Amino acid sequence: MPRYRLGVVSYLNSRPLIYGLEAAPDFELTLDVPARLPALLDAGRVDAALVPVVDLVRPERDWVVVSDGCIACDGETFTVRVFSRVPLTQVDTLHVDGDSHTSVALAKLLWRESFGGRDLIVEPFERDQPTDACQAILLIGDKVVGQPLIDFDIETDLGSAWKSLTGLPFVFAVWAGRSDVDHTELAGRLGQARDQGVAHAEEIAERIAPTMGWPVELAKRYLTRRLQFTLTPRHRQGMELFLEKARTHGLIAAGRELSFV
Repeated sequence: MPRYRLGVVSYLNSRPLIYGLEAAPDFELTLDVPARLPALLDAGRVDAALVPVVDLVRPERDWVVVSDGCIACDGETFTVRVFSRVPLTQVDTLHVDGDSHTSVALAKLLWRESFGGRDLIVEPFERDQPTDACQAILLIGDKVVGQPLIDFDIETDLGSAWKSLTGLPFVFAVWAGRSDVDHTELAGRLGQARDQGVAHAEEIAERIAPTMGWPVELAKRYLTRRLQFTLTPRHRQGMELFLEKARTHGLIAAGRELSFV
């Protein structure tokens, strides 16, 4: 039996965080889209998961951040984008990618504070549905590159929009686990994997990007110059500000405060 079971984001952006763990005999990895990973942790099917930040503080959960590994940006993220036919201040309805929780909350917040002060009507979007009637669509992850919405005139990166609003990084996902478990050793292993993954990010892009629909050179820039993988004090400040704003706007329930190992 593996010693550690991890729920991992199935996109290219998670690969530096799990470098070497895929082949480690004491690890078992389950890959899925971000929105489905919290349920794995809820059900006890994994010991830790790379969960959307908004899921970390739901009042019914007793989770802690178990590592300083994360998926974050400090400006453009490239793979959290709104494609729109009209200026954002004229958008009334946003169709959203169901793979995400945090990005949907971020979009609602930005429409309140940056894009006209309005409440969005949010509708689900499936990648194979017609787009003719869609004013604007939020997509996340590899599909932004592999299946872009080329018939929309305006593209807006939500990482850039957050940086313009606050001057801070944005954290999309962190490693979380139950608070009644000692995660000290796991935290060390995850930190080592992240450090090795960051050091080998270009190699990861060369090896994995073509299998996920990414041009290699674009993937290299994405992993080395767009994304960040360490939860620094500044990243924590950005994460806490996002959660505070989301609560103020009623986008997430008042729940637990962030807790760290």
